[in-house]
Amino acid sequence: MKIGKWLVGAVAAGAAGEYAIASYFFHRTMIRANAKRDRTQKMAGTDWDLYIPTIRAAKEWLAGQPQEDVWVTSTDGLRLFGKFFPCGNSKKTVICFHGYTSEGLNDYSTLARFYLDNGYNLMIVDQRAHGKSEGTYIGFGCLDRLDAKVWIDYMVGRVGEDSSILLHGDSMGAATVLMTTGLELPRQVKAAVSDCAFTSAWDVFCAVLKNMYHLPPFPIMQIANQMVKKRAGYELDECNAKREVAKAEIPILFIHGKDDSFVPCSMAHELYENCQSQKELVVIDGAGHVESCYKNPESYEEAVRSFIFPIFEHF
Repeated sequence: MKIGKWLVGAVAAGAAGEYAIASYFFHRTMIRANAKRDRTQKMAGTDWDLYIPTIRAAKEWLAGQPQEDVWVTSTDGLRLFGKFFPCGNSKKTVICFHGYTSEGLNDYSTLARFYLDNGYNLMIVDQRAHGKSEGTYIGFGCLDRLDAKVWIDYMVGRVGEDSSILLHGDSMGAATVLMTTGLELPRQVKAAVSDCAFTSAWDVFCAVLKNMYHLPPFPIMQIANQMVKKRAGYELDECNAKREVAKAEIPILFIHGKDDSFVPCSMAHELYENCQSQKELVVIDGAGHVESCYKNPESYEEAVRSFIFPIFEHF
């Protein structure tokens, strides 16, 4: 009898502990107010101090370019913010989606000049629950892909029916872009660039639990998933970029840092293999998470120039 009570107590204590871990995980990662950029940067492992002078100079240059604040409304009523940088009367536009806990201008100040110098308008957005955009719960691409569609429609309306659009994302923004490719898109969307995308929130969180916290995903992920479904309105594997790129009809350039310890490079290979449209995979040696365009800007820009730019020459 005593042993039975002990076992029941032990199971209850274990279940309570797992629930507590899942709750902590949910509140720390899914709620805007608790998701901290400095913590994410430490987990990602990239030494951003190496690139601060480059980033600062790029931001100063970009601040001097013609620009406009833009607001759109998501399908669920959130006000979303973007910064538009026109390039003369160009009909080519890049819509850029940043990573987890970041903001548009933080991630794209350096690449902005590359695109503007090559004749592309630039729309740099703050994803929901980030930057100046509204939202309490982070969408991890699943919700953001619907927001991306709103931004696409806005740019078509602004630049014209004869415009052509490139989607470019890094980390969570790359997952957003890849998940968007599985939607029915306007004909103006011609190609996508994915830098260090994860397959799904479920997959990347499992990897983090195992590799960084040394915890088994089961049953923590199952409990956390129910919390996300109840509070944020979606499930962590509801939209998986592997499934979405299998439906994609536009060319996709996959870029990933070989030494990425946050989003394993193996995910890039999974995504590439599942993609059924025209595609190319570029793995940058020695680069960590979203470090490729800083570690080896020549290879990064050449990949975009050789694979993406010729697509837009036809339009």
